[in-house]
Amino acid sequence: MKLNKENVLSLLKSVGVQGKEGNIVDNGTIKEVKVKSDIFGKKIEIDNIIESPAVHIRKKLEDDITEAIRKEFDESVELKINTKVVIPESEKEKPLKKIKNIIAIASGKGGVGKSTVTANVATTLANMGFKVGVLDTDVYGPSIPIMFDTQMERPRAIRKGDKTMIIPIESYGVKNMSIGYFAQPGQAVIWRGSMANSAINQMVFDTDWGDLDFLLIDLPPGTGDIQLSVMQTLPVTGAVVVTTPQNVAIADVKKSVDMFKNPTINVPVLGIIENMSYFTPEECPENKYYIFGKDGGKFLAKDLDVAFLGEIPLVQSIREAGDSGRPAALQENSPIADAYEKITQNIVEETIKRNKTLPPTEKIKITNQAGCSVK
Repeated sequence: MKLNKENVLSLLKSVGVQGKEGNIVDNGTIKEVKVKSDIFGKKIEIDNIIESPAVHIRKKLEDDITEAIRKEFDESVELKINTKVVIPESEKEKPLKKIKNIIAIASGKGGVGKSTVTANVATTLANMGFKVGVLDTDVYGPSIPIMFDTQMERPRAIRKGDKTMIIPIESYGVKNMSIGYFAQPGQAVIWRGSMANSAINQMVFDTDWGDLDFLLIDLPPGTGDIQLSVMQTLPVTGAVVVTTPQNVAIADVKKSVDMFKNPTINVPVLGIIENMSYFTPEECPENKYYIFGKDGGKFLAKDLDVAFLGEIPLVQSIREAGDSGRPAALQENSPIADAYEKITQNIVEETIKRNKTLPPTEKIKITNQAGCSVK
């Protein structure tokens, strides 16, 4: 078969894609086919647009295209497939309409206890009577399944209308979704950024969250691709940044807050939580030892003109509670539960204040170097 665009399109008419009738040429999945044949070599480049963020649908489409092309053209012809996910606006918004507030829990660096704070704030909100969900977007190091003692559980799927939805795992009154529920314990997730972003999209839009007062997003540390992807996907109500008192953590928190305040992102920062503020030994509960420095988070909040939401001590029971999968905030009438209750009340108050004084946050559009809007 001669290598030209017409013949390539003819081969592609044997390929279909889940969720659309007919072949990918006639149903609009194929947006462009480029064929090059010269002294420098032979190349086929195919651009696709699909409406599902599901990784397995994208992979099957690309595998089927490769198989169809290779029936006529061998490896001497370079094949490049570009697949872009574009979810119709109406479909994007459906899972989010019943979620009142989406709060991003962030940190400038790893190891400051961000996931521990997320789990404890979530259970405290649930104990206050709120309907709460947690989305774990730390794809490469998911901690939420461990924090809620659900790492051996697997979400189930149900059919709702013409769509298959995932039922989140529920523990202590909190609905959870994490990539950790789809991987074996100890199994590394070795993905490029685009695959991680597709997985997050699927957990957002294919999860049956139901009615929620708060959806907490446990972000990975730093200011990278996943953070931007989440804020492009979700209208984040506000962000809470977790730090420890020492200078190295404070320096990274400034970058995290700066990211949210960037004009192209413009997500309100509800406040800063200082974790591991001081060490209190069990045998001397009145003593405080400021191992990592004192009041770093408090001074930073004042410097950045954001609310200081509270401090959490470094005590052994928090670590034990996290390892055992029962958040420390559930320890009734304990200093830890009291600390998390105060912090959570402050988060609720700052959220109410933000909703009264600011318009709803829109999903961001990142502008590239050429000034083109990237959705």
